[in-house]
Amino acid sequence: MEPAPKKRHLGLWIGAGTAALLAAAVAASLVLIAPGTTVAGVHVGWMTPGMASEAVSSRLAATEIELTGAGDGAVVSGADLGASVEATELAEKAFADRPMWNIGAWMGDPISAPVALDPEAATRVLQSAVPGSYTEPVDATVAFDAASGTYTTTPAQQGTGISIDELTAALTAAVEKGETSFSFPADPTPVEAAITTEEATATAEQLNSMLATIGFYVGDERTVPIAPEVAASWLSIESVDGALQVSADQAAIQAVVDTLPELVNREVVNATTIVDSAGTVLKSLSEGKDGRVLGDTSDIAADFAAQLRDGEAVFPLAVTSTPFETTALFRRVEVDLSEQRTYLYENEKLVKSWAISSGKFGSDTDLGRFKIYAQLRSQNMGREDITKPPFYYTPNVPYVSYYNADEALHGAYWHNNFGTRMSHGCVNMPVDAAKFVYEWATKGTEVWVHN
Repeated sequence: MEPAPKKRHLGLWIGAGTAALLAAAVAASLVLIAPGTTVAGVHVGWMTPGMASEAVSSRLAATEIELTGAGDGAVVSGADLGASVEATELAEKAFADRPMWNIGAWMGDPISAPVALDPEAATRVLQSAVPGSYTEPVDATVAFDAASGTYTTTPAQQGTGISIDELTAALTAAVEKGETSFSFPADPTPVEAAITTEEATATAEQLNSMLATIGFYVGDERTVPIAPEVAASWLSIESVDGALQVSADQAAIQAVVDTLPELVNREVVNATTIVDSAGTVLKSLSEGKDGRVLGDTSDIAADFAAQLRDGEAVFPLAVTSTPFETTALFRRVEVDLSEQRTYLYENEKLVKSWAISSGKFGSDTDLGRFKIYAQLRSQNMGREDITKPPFYYTPNVPYVSYYNADEALHGAYWHNNFGTRMSHGCVNMPVDAAKFVYEWATKGTEVWVHN
């Protein structure tokens, strides 16, 4: 018997190939960027994100810039200028937003990519290519002037160069258009100094304000002021990353900190006042001062250095205080006309006593309780024309303390007959006694005149 003919499965093989191609296409659509996608002027459709990133970076690095004008046709590349874009980030975003499987994302709008230049690399290359367009700007400076005791400034000087910002903008625009070369004018443009005159002036003003208050304080008292030249020896002004920065020498500050105990520590000083019988203060004989002892000084220099860097020149000191006490002295004058004697009392204890001469008969000294209301070192009394009232003239009467109208305690240099009534109503005293009363009593001191 004839064997049965073999069946042909051509259709089956054709179907399998188509399925394989379809599977490959589906797989590709899951890893590729949609056709028609442009990133930074580079067509990245049908690419993986990695391929797209490499293509964008390579195109940017290879882009050529012809420097015209002062540049005289010199050519530099994006790679020379340190040009860069966020290529990886942009490629991954393009794939995330526009995968190939999403037919609706095909032929989308271009994706922009801001270009950045490395300022140092770009300046170095451009200056080498077009040296005539560059003059170095001069920074403004701040320095201490010993003659005036203040900080002064030296103004900045403008330079010239090729604008990195304008070149960056031009390169970005060219990239967006897909251009691989373009021209750029390399003529000089003004370049400001990193430290401007305005910045230096502001720093000098801050430092001079610090000099006006710098010191070590106990409360509101600047107990240890620091001279401007000393403060200036502590401080340094340097340019750091294009800005003026103030620093302080901790070791120099420590030298002053070591002297603080002898300048700050003190024994308590009690106050003494003169009062009247009601306790009202008439005069302060000595000001009271609290005693104080300086606390731990180990961290002061470091802390003050940190403060000065931040512009704070007032350093508060921690002290232990002992409050002062006040002694009140009630002083009064007593005039006994019967005895023709004056007595001085302090807190009701007898201090001094002298014989006096009160008003003679017909010019009697008034009786009563009074208060001293005026004191004069010397005064002419009476009238030079003694033919007219009060019919006497005594020049240069010393140590006068008025207590009742024109009646006063005063010295008498013209007689030594104390203990006898001789005056025109005043209380005559030996000159030394009158001086003691003049210095011992004060306005408001009570005077009691009695028999």
